[in-house]
Amino acid sequence: MPSEAGELSSERSRIRLPQSGPWHAVFDFFCAHFARIDSKIWRHRFEQGLIQDPSGVALTLLSKFVDYAGQVLSYRREVIDERPIPFTEQIQFESEQILVADKPHFLPVTPVGAYVEQTLLRRLQRHSKNSDLIPAHRIDQGTAGLVLLVKQKAHRAAYQALFRTHQIEKTYHAVAPFCPELVFPMRRCTRLVDAEHFMQMQEVEGPANCETDIVMLERLADGHALYQLQPKTGKRHQLRAQMSALGIPILNDPIYPVLKTPEEALDFAKPLKLLAQRLRFVDPVTGISHDFASSFSLG
Repeated sequence: MPSEAGELSSERSRIRLPQSGPWHAVFDFFCAHFARIDSKIWRHRFEQGLIQDPSGVALTLLSKFVDYAGQVLSYRREVIDERPIPFTEQIQFESEQILVADKPHFLPVTPVGAYVEQTLLRRLQRHSKNSDLIPAHRIDQGTAGLVLLVKQKAHRAAYQALFRTHQIEKTYHAVAPFCPELVFPMRRCTRLVDAEHFMQMQEVEGPANCETDIVMLERLADGHALYQLQPKTGKRHQLRAQMSALGIPILNDPIYPVLKTPEEALDFAKPLKLLAQRLRFVDPVTGISHDFASSFSLG
């Protein structure tokens, strides 16, 4: 069936295979790594020659994993029937250099998995008629709030460096259980590494590689509280993993502490209660001080 947009979506992505693993064929790895995508879809993509090695040669269903271990493969994702995301982004600010948008819950920032057209980037590229538009950073699909996008290729590195060198102040709001044993404000300095399941991170002993300032803003009436989170580093799932490790996982989190099914993760009635609420930085191109606040809330 055609998508509601009336078109087939296509996007080329890349992935580096692990150096070793239990998979006999590369096809087996793709099915396991992208478990949310039906194996029939991956079979079709391999049969159509959509997965290629670094030299552009198409892999087959019989291509052995050991022959490509550690290599970067490219793959074209064709999504014939994208599930519509029934929530709308808002443009907060736009200048010659940047665009700041409020992303709703459930909308991916960039093409991923089963989504190509139903992403913030594609929507804004169509709106602005600017194919050079690119995000300077990303927030999770389930997280709502502010995303900074760069409008010109010449300026990408300057704005991306704000996040890489921690020259931008990011503030999040989250709803999570109230715990009388925890004392706030606190600075959470821990070490996060990949968990056994590739979708999760976990705290372990060792030198800290992530840091977050946490403040409880308000105790709510339903056993929860509103928290302010200010990450000083940018590890994957940092806020969600740290809050879960504290025993106060963010409300409606489909990944922490227990990984839920894809259907549960896309329950539009239960959005992840995490909001990228504020971005503050000095513009590296114009020198202007920016302070953006999301128009969304966690109510």
